[in-house]
Amino acid sequence: MGNTIVAPSLFAAQSDNYGAAAALVERGGARYLHIDVMDGHFVPNLSFGPNIVEGLRAKSGLYFDVHLMIEYPERYIPAFIKSGADCVTIHPEAAGDVDESLRLCREHGADFGIALKPGTSLDAYERYYPQCAILLIMSIEPGFGGQAFMPSAPERIAQAKRRRGELNAGYKISVDGGINKETGALCTGAGADILVAGSALFRSEDTAKFIRELAGE
Repeated sequence: MGNTIVAPSLFAAQSDNYGAAAALVERGGARYLHIDVMDGHFVPNLSFGPNIVEGLRAKSGLYFDVHLMIEYPERYIPAFIKSGADCVTIHPEAAGDVDESLRLCREHGADFGIALKPGTSLDAYERYYPQCAILLIMSIEPGFGGQAFMPSAPERIAQAKRRRGELNAGYKISVDGGINKETGALCTGAGADILVAGSALFRSEDTAKFIRELAGE
């Protein structure tokens, strides 16, 4: 595989068999699984609970990045980690306590990530970046799949790469929203390490080939 990590977004898979979808992308060469958790408050949609993560964990060796698009992530972080999350990625724009979320991830042995909406300045939360495993740049507004990729994303990715060097941080730069072969190439060219792919990946005729091409093999 190439150097780019492909993280299929479970929310875009067929809802009647998430286990089969996770197995399909793992066989196809994906290394991460992106699991979107939405509460109907921070974003106007609902999705998975810890029980889904637990069920998948028993059958999957993928790295689970659980993306909490919820108002008070600290209330649910222990449950998601217990269920099998390897990384918990939160939105600092939500009403919750970022410091408490970070503390809980450390206490329970999981990686910590920050996700930023398209309109959020990268400078606003840079004090947390040295503690992050993942910095997730949203290239759509969070809450719904199938949206068009925002052309401002590559410059934000490039800025995140510059800040990583300036801060001597070690986070991976992830990008989520509207990722296909063309937009994925723009993002990796700007410095993205992880491509979160949803609709385009799961609707492709050959998921393994799609993953290989995104990964740069």
